[in-house]
Amino acid sequence: MRSNLNPILVTGAAGFIGAALVQRLLRKGEQVVGIDNLNTYYDSSLKHARLNEIREVQDSANGKWNFYQLGIEDQEALKKVFDKHSPRIVVNLAAQAGVRYSIENPYEYVQSNLIGFFNILELCRYQGIENLIYASSSSVYGGNRNLPFSESQAVNHPVSFYAATKKSNELMAHTYSHLYKIPATGLRFFTVYGPWGRPDMAPMIFARAILKGEPIRIFNYGEMLRDFTYIDDIAEAVLRCCFKPAKVNPLFDPLQPDPATSSSPHRIFNIGNSQPVQLLQFVQLLEDSLGQKAIKDLMPMQPGDVIATAADTKRLEDWVDFRPKTSIKEGIASFTRWFRDYYKL
Repeated sequence: MRSNLNPILVTGAAGFIGAALVQRLLRKGEQVVGIDNLNTYYDSSLKHARLNEIREVQDSANGKWNFYQLGIEDQEALKKVFDKHSPRIVVNLAAQAGVRYSIENPYEYVQSNLIGFFNILELCRYQGIENLIYASSSSVYGGNRNLPFSESQAVNHPVSFYAATKKSNELMAHTYSHLYKIPATGLRFFTVYGPWGRPDMAPMIFARAILKGEPIRIFNYGEMLRDFTYIDDIAEAVLRCCFKPAKVNPLFDPLQPDPATSSSPHRIFNIGNSQPVQLLQFVQLLEDSLGQKAIKDLMPMQPGDVIATAADTKRLEDWVDFRPKTSIKEGIASFTRWFRDYYKL
């Protein structure tokens, strides 16, 4: 058993969720090792700004921070970090994100989401880590219309290659958990938003266009439902899972298997706000918070998109005594304040 002197390794540490998690860990006095390739899928200056925020937190907290710029698909470089720091907990948030981009550039998803995650699993196996947390996605539910989505539902019909890689991650992690008894928890994130968010996601795209008086593209003519989940709620749930490794379900029935648990130490949890919002309502809340009307360009459904998402988070609440609670109105107000300040708009 490793001691608390061994650090927590967070991949994708300069990303939206990664940076928020690292700051919480540092405030708890943890030693944290961060990895990120700082790629240019979106403006890397935002990633550098997040890293600056992390350094500021480190200066005022009791935690210790080390950062390495590398991609998890680089097996040798990744192994050197594992060998040097011997992490006790690994949180894999590194991935090539984006549903539509996966249709245009599937090779990038193979490298990061499949090969990269395989490297993480292999190193967790040989290093004997105590707990692996990894990012999945609500996208795995695909065309499922049985709302709210429950972890007990089958996820065999992804509608984007991105979703397929995330479903693959869950299968890969379960296999390693079964074969090598690695405690592993997969977290299905539902439409994360808030300060320091990704520029390729709707809140950032819409806010910028509204303030500049440019039209915003609203797909499926606005008939979309999303379970928007505030970043602080996401980060808190991930943090709690860090300190509660997955366990074998003693009641697991192989004749009626529950996809969310296992006879191995592997668990799957939704992290969502459980309060889905119509896309047009979300735009209206943005308009109200920004004090400016949007120019709406209503468009048909895009390939890879799903019509609706909504999370059942009862299992997460039972496991770590937490459920996301930030209202969409509160979250948008916080986001727009940050957006105006950061972009000087």
